[in-house]
Amino acid sequence: MDGANRPTCVMSYMREVTMAIYPTPEQMQELMKGPADSPVVMVNLLKFKAKADASEGDVSGVEAYMRYGAKMREFVESKGGRSIWSGRVDSQVIGEDGDGFDVVALVEYPSRAAFLKIVSDPYVEKDIGMHRAAGLEMQWLIATTEAP
Repeated sequence: MDGANRPTCVMSYMREVTMAIYPTPEQMQELMKGPADSPVVMVNLLKFKAKADASEGDVSGVEAYMRYGAKMREFVESKGGRSIWSGRVDSQVIGEDGDGFDVVALVEYPSRAAFLKIVSDPYVEKDIGMHRAAGLEMQWLIATTEAP
């Protein structure tokens, strides 16, 4: 996506981190290099805007994102995926740079191809995706597969 969706943040120890809400084409290519026939669990680390974009009315970023989240969960489940778990971030115990996240969510998709098909579906892009963009400040999305 364009630079407007990729603001730069300087963290407390002066390391520059790019905040994004959409993957780059290179990141999607890397995703597709993983096991094709295995389920993929996406680890979503979410940070919400204090106030959602004006298009959502006078609501918080969390409220705008939840308009997306509830419908996306139903859609993912209709395509064979499932929500495994989600919860509020209380504190960061080890490491740095992740303390700004509000919520962690684990979502399983039947495969990487299924994930790509779901997130690029016109329903997601045109009908519900605007709520996500209006409420989400940044996201880290990590693709995982079951360990041997």
